[in-house]
Amino acid sequence: MPGNNGWADSVALAEPSVVNIYTSKITRQEGDPLFKNPLMQRYFGDPRGKPKLQRRNNLGSGVVVDANGYILTSNHVIKGADDIFIGAEDQPQVPARVVGIDPDTDLAVIQAAGKDLPPARLGNSAGLRVGDIALAIGNPFGVGKTVTQGIISATGREGLGLATFEDFIQTDAAINMGNSGGALINARGEVIGINTAILSSSGGSHGIGFAIPINLARQVMEQIIRHGRVIRGWIGASGSDLTPAIAKSMGLAEDTTGVLLSGILEDGPADKVGIMPGDIIQRINGKPVKNALEVMNAIAVAPPGTTMDLSILRNNKTMDVQLAVAERPLNVE
Repeated sequence: MPGNNGWADSVALAEPSVVNIYTSKITRQEGDPLFKNPLMQRYFGDPRGKPKLQRRNNLGSGVVVDANGYILTSNHVIKGADDIFIGAEDQPQVPARVVGIDPDTDLAVIQAAGKDLPPARLGNSAGLRVGDIALAIGNPFGVGKTVTQGIISATGREGLGLATFEDFIQTDAAINMGNSGGALINARGEVIGINTAILSSSGGSHGIGFAIPINLARQVMEQIIRHGRVIRGWIGASGSDLTPAIAKSMGLAEDTTGVLLSGILEDGPADKVGIMPGDIIQRINGKPVKNALEVMNAIAVAPPGTTMDLSILRNNKTMDVQLAVAERPLNVE
């Protein structure tokens, strides 16, 4: 419950750990392609001149995660940037370097140079409930550090097309341009998510914002700091939820559960042990699976080389398969 100062004490704990991120990128602007035509150049010359170089600026937010100056932010905030600077309250901007990125979750870790920044208190996103208080801290539209209040509207949001691995916290705390990479905190001042996107037709907040749960962000952050990248398990298969309608069309009981495999990559781990399109994964290491996201996440967190036991339903018959998890390649569809 808030004290006499509302949520001020909670904000005071987290706000110093949220920084503003400023990036710039130099782009090359060519002249009008019409004047590439030799005939046009003959009569009018080549008014294009030399290509013009333009500097494009972007802004976002980040969360300091340890005393070594590591900062967690959104990948799209720093993607393609030539220069990155961070700013904190009443302090000059300082340069930062990219430690590593993870496009699959839209997360990145950068490190500030020579900056004494207080690390945030990271909470636990596993126990979040709809209706819990949520406060978003960031730098919307570059106006400066801003705090907005709302609640957790939903958890486990997926299928939004924002990232490969989606497990978003939905909140109605106002998130606007520049908030990306900032902190979503709870009533205790702990970071429970990294703000990443909004659902909006105008670019402004409509009360539907999304944050990456801090438990997922922490896993990604630790791997990036340790390895410079995220190492994930992979079996070379894709699939979708087995719905009652699909189960019925396959001659199965409508309450049959699992994940229907639709694609098997040739010579991938699944292909090598005889798994086929149309197979249904029902258990992983003895644990029943609920949906495709759960299966993908279970495989992704398995270290490459791990042996995984799958219970497969094929032609209404159950079969057990063992396979060795490989490392997920880059740019997997």
